[in-house]
Amino acid sequence: MSRLVIAIDGPAASGKSSTAQWVADRLAIRHVDSGSLYRAITAAALDVQPAYERWTEADVLGQARRVRLAASGRSFAALVDGRDAGERIREPDVTRAVSAVAQMPGVRAWVNDEVRAAARDHDVVVDGRDIGTAVFPDAPLKVFLVADPWERARRRLVQQLGRAPSDREVAEETDRLVQRDAKDATQMVPARDAIVVDTTYITQEEQVDRIVALARAVTRREDVTSEG
Repeated sequence: MSRLVIAIDGPAASGKSSTAQWVADRLAIRHVDSGSLYRAITAAALDVQPAYERWTEADVLGQARRVRLAASGRSFAALVDGRDAGERIREPDVTRAVSAVAQMPGVRAWVNDEVRAAARDHDVVVDGRDIGTAVFPDAPLKVFLVADPWERARRRLVQQLGRAPSDREVAEETDRLVQRDAKDATQMVPARDAIVVDTTYITQEEQVDRIVALARAVTRREDVTSEG
């Protein structure tokens, strides 16, 4: 591959996107959040038909023309109709519908093509669920983040609520995450050469440090290989 690609995969609420953004900032390269494309096309489809249970793959793909990624600082922003959809794609209705959209093979193929296009001219950190297996199987560094479901739920609620959640709230969110994991199971298989990082008992800064160190080691190794 002519460009550096760091693939970060893992289940929902494993901290992939925030970790990938931090790694990109540290390495002075760009972050591509593949999930933002799934969410953006879901938001676009909801504009047309709020009852997502009725959608066909063709219905969703019909909205793809309205969605694109645009370079923005150290990231790529998901645009819908030319406008930054950053806030819209995190709203509850999008979150409820996006898993169903992500199961559609045609949508997955479209997202993968858009992500590859974003990486064509940039060194990137890309996060998702099958980046190291389906999107960039030749990426020189593949990382798979895992964490205990309870801890993933707790972290997500702290981010959403801005406070420490109760045990009941964490239990309910854990149940939702486990159900989401079951739906996403086929996309959550680590690449054979992925480095698995369990983040349950480490801080986000520690996991970022670990991935940055791995990336720098890969870069040094490639430099030596090219010189040889």
